[in-house]
Amino acid sequence: MKTLLHALTCCIVLSCLVSSGSAETKTPNIIVIMADDLGYGDVGCYGSKAIPTPHIDALASDGLRFTSGYCSTSTCTPTRFAFLTGMYAFRQQGTGIAPPNATSIIKPSTETFPEVLQKAGYKTAVVGKWHLGLGEGKGPDWNGELKPGPLEIGFDYCFLLPTTNDRVPSVYVENHRVRDLDPNDPLWVGNKNPDGQPTGVTARDTLKLDWSHGHNNTIHNGIGRIGFFTGGHAARWRDEDLADEWVKKSNEWIKANKDEPFFLFFASHDTHVPRMPHERFQGKTSVGLRGDAIVQLDWCVGELVKTLDELKLTENTLIVFCSDNGPVLDDGYKDGAVEKLGDHLPAGPYRGGKYTPFEGGTRTPFIVKWPEVVKPGQTSDKMITTTDLGATFASIVGQEVPEGALPDSEALPETLLGEADAKGRDYVVEEAPRGIGLRVGEWKLVREGRNKNSKLSLYNLAKDPGETADVSKANQMKFNELKELLAQIEAEK
Repeated sequence: MKTLLHALTCCIVLSCLVSSGSAETKTPNIIVIMADDLGYGDVGCYGSKAIPTPHIDALASDGLRFTSGYCSTSTCTPTRFAFLTGMYAFRQQGTGIAPPNATSIIKPSTETFPEVLQKAGYKTAVVGKWHLGLGEGKGPDWNGELKPGPLEIGFDYCFLLPTTNDRVPSVYVENHRVRDLDPNDPLWVGNKNPDGQPTGVTARDTLKLDWSHGHNNTIHNGIGRIGFFTGGHAARWRDEDLADEWVKKSNEWIKANKDEPFFLFFASHDTHVPRMPHERFQGKTSVGLRGDAIVQLDWCVGELVKTLDELKLTENTLIVFCSDNGPVLDDGYKDGAVEKLGDHLPAGPYRGGKYTPFEGGTRTPFIVKWPEVVKPGQTSDKMITTTDLGATFASIVGQEVPEGALPDSEALPETLLGEADAKGRDYVVEEAPRGIGLRVGEWKLVREGRNKNSKLSLYNLAKDPGETADVSKANQMKFNELKELLAQIEAEK
């Protein structure tokens, strides 16, 4: 029955698109630009005055801006897991923030939405931050084949920052191998200092970016990292050059695949610590390196759009811009993010940010542009999440999702494309390391802690978007209703 209903939905959506004359018989190219640690209030079209983001703002003016667009989790690894698998991260153990030597978190037996798109004839690629582990067994084989990885779960090509830029190793991975690795200078990655190398503690006076907490192991490019690594010197990158490399590789891949439908997952790292944008962006804002990194992210968006324009692919390319979680200021480095903040509000009017179950942790910029279909200049208050993108893309391109795949992903093509009668999600689960939230309409249940006996609060977002007043006692029936729904969601397999 579920398969039949899905097929009928696909047919209805496609017939509507064709009858409107906007999509004709084409399937769109799809690009998801996922920012890192970007807050609801960090870009101009969501209210920022301190940070210029003309290219991101242009996506919104040319398309649809959501005011209730969410990522699934207020940290990176689980959001990326849920995005690709269409399954809440809490349903699988080991989906927390991945350490440097993490093995592949998404197993090849898991059906991902890039695999669904491959079956629809799409070429697929991921460029940028991965942070979902590589390899299997005792750990990644950094000097050999790094598999399983993206190529085993639906991607034809990958060019990766394997973990995050604050974790070792500071190298590029292209497809199954570390790029430019010299076999005479093997790469080693571990949790203990193997040879007494200088660290962020012992050589703190040499750092070009000081740490505030937890980022004081191996020093690379004058910055302390999480974890230790040695060797691989020819393969190492410079923080300042990462964005340029992501754009270069993405544009090369787009040009090579321009004659057939493609899906590109552009996984930006810019706003994540250590914030060290290219020198040409440093000093571009009044709010320090964090603001400068957002300007760099905006440039990346502009460069991708420019390539689409040059190749005459813009009209039939569906772009989704989102973030993997909300903002954080001091996340381990002394980069001026707190001291230079001024009156800038990274989370906009919302409470919390990265690591929290409050709105600031998961409600982020969420923008859609598809000139052939999506009318420009729209704003939608319908609820949608990054977890829904897989089933929604499958619906748009008319590809059936296998039974049991993408279990928590809702097909919401009308919502994503700004149809007037779009309904949006009935509820949004907002997962966090420090709790979980559940939004149903104007109501928001928050459990501050992962233990099911942790403190519970209820908020009315229509009256109190900042989640300042717990109204559970005055709304006991609604409180109990949401508690029961959350328990039901968590119990589902």
